[in-house]
Amino acid sequence: MTVDRTIAFIDMAGFTALTGAHGDDAALEVVDSFTDAASDAVKSAGVELVKTIGDAVMLAAIEPSAVLNAVRPLFEACLEIDSFPELRAGIHHGPVISRDGDYFGATVNLAARVTGRASSGQTLGTAAIFEAAKAAGIDTTDLGWHELRNVADPVQLWAIELSPTEVEFSVDPVCRMRLSRDAAVGHIRHNGVEHWLCSLKCIQAFTSDPDRYLSSQNRKP
Repeated sequence: MTVDRTIAFIDMAGFTALTGAHGDDAALEVVDSFTDAASDAVKSAGVELVKTIGDAVMLAAIEPSAVLNAVRPLFEACLEIDSFPELRAGIHHGPVISRDGDYFGATVNLAARVTGRASSGQTLGTAAIFEAAKAAGIDTTDLGWHELRNVADPVQLWAIELSPTEVEFSVDPVCRMRLSRDAAVGHIRHNGVEHWLCSLKCIQAFTSDPDRYLSSQNRKP
């Protein structure tokens, strides 16, 4: 059956780096916390938590506004957890094939591609999402047209300001978890810049080769 749905993917930026730095058990605990936060966020928003895919969740709703109302508290909840990766999200609205509680088709694929284009802490949306955000008084930034992998035509994207900007935190350059300075085990000055780290293991790794980790921050998660 074909229906119209708003599809969102939210994942944890830098999750591979977190797993490499802290191991599979620690990464699984983070995934469990993320999934719990996502479940809480969708309950009051009329949004389906369709499934979890590794370090990502897939949401669906009839209207874009419902998804926006779920993504914002999910970002806020995860910002309150110290030593937690930053989230990123991509949202698109269009026709999908509904089958056995899941959704398939070009709309789903495009939402996933949009998510892959988002940076840490960023939510990107397509035209229908922009219109819903504008109607709700949410700040947006037009990012222009983008070529997305395996998508035939360029897609216009907007940054949707759903993540609180007043929250102050640092990002561990090794495992890329977000943490408050009070929660950091230590900090290191490199080339005149202070870097705050979550554990002795990350401090040792950063000390051995700081440029390796700083250069990796400039690449897509």
